[in-house]
Amino acid sequence: MLKFVKEHMETIDGVATYPMISLIIFFVFFVVLFWWVATTSKQHVKKMSELPLDDQPTKASDQ
Repeated sequence: MLKFVKEHMETIDGVATYPMISLIIFFVFFVVLFWWVATTSKQHVKKMSELPLDDQPTKASDQ
């Protein structure tokens, strides 16, 4: 089956660009994710971590 797929993939012009595009998207996603995690304030992280334990209802849930 791999031989069947390989033969058909070789007939597509420019097929080698798709793995490179995928790698670039993957790399950019994780760089942006790392940047977001590194720059997030500790206050925001603390607020979000305590959110499920907050007993006080918010205005949106009062309705």
